[in-house]
Amino acid sequence: MAKAAKKVAKKRPAKKPARKMSYYFTVKDSVKVVQDRSGPKADKRVKYLTDTLVKHLHAFIKEARPSMNEWMYGINFLTRTGHLSTDWRQEFILLSDTLGVSMLVESLNHSKMSGETESTVLGPFYIANAPHYPNGANICLDGKGAPVWVHGRVLDSKRRPIPGAKLDVWQANEDGFYDVQQKGVQPDMNLRGVFESDDKGRYYFRSAYPKFYPIPYDGSVGDMLKALDRNPNRPAHLHFIVSAPGYETVTTHIFTPDCPWLKDDAVFGVKESLIADFKDVNDAKKAAELGMPNPFKSVEWNFVLSKEKK
Repeated sequence: MAKAAKKVAKKRPAKKPARKMSYYFTVKDSVKVVQDRSGPKADKRVKYLTDTLVKHLHAFIKEARPSMNEWMYGINFLTRTGHLSTDWRQEFILLSDTLGVSMLVESLNHSKMSGETESTVLGPFYIANAPHYPNGANICLDGKGAPVWVHGRVLDSKRRPIPGAKLDVWQANEDGFYDVQQKGVQPDMNLRGVFESDDKGRYYFRSAYPKFYPIPYDGSVGDMLKALDRNPNRPAHLHFIVSAPGYETVTTHIFTPDCPWLKDDAVFGVKESLIADFKDVNDAKKAAELGMPNPFKSVEWNFVLSKEKK
């Protein structure tokens, strides 16, 4: 009996020593002190994200050693960024975009394995509930800019058509402004629209050739760009959000190939696979068929969606 008891005792796993808590703040133990304050009922994901943020933020402070004046400037900078954010101007999105964080998060969450359309940043000027149009409609309400015929198909990873896909489209006008930036100047919902692919996956609409434009740089983000001697311009592009039941939604752009800012996008949104081929068309018969003035520009762009992850 005694021998059996000894054998059982040997099989019991050794107790882990109790984790020593850190209560008092020191520079050396700063991360541990803050992380140890979370309670036993803390949400695991929130705790992981917060602990990771604290670890890297404290590492930044210890490496950069900002003065109290510099730290207060940073706090005031973020406060001003919040005050500048409105329903149509999201200064925090601009800050995330110009630091490359938006593109990093987007890229990590939407890696493409089978040639699906690559994603890019949403940008600060998206508005939900744009008007729905039939294919072939004209979204350029102010009549400015070179006319462009935009068309293509929405396909799955095996290049089969996806009927009934929704394409939410928006862009800046000839002067480099979105409608929400020029209330009373541009018509409301200018250069915005929602289209649906037909039974062969096709979509098509009329618009204006996009122009490059500066992001708003009269606020906190602009001050940062000026201090860093950085360009505030975004290369010319059309925005798209393409979605269909059973497929991953893609938020993306298509860029014009002749824009001088393709390699110096203020928000790092350009991917080489998203640079489109806009063709010049001078064909009166074709223009009449499409309801376009002659001459005009034309771009064909196919969107390839990946199956929704289960």
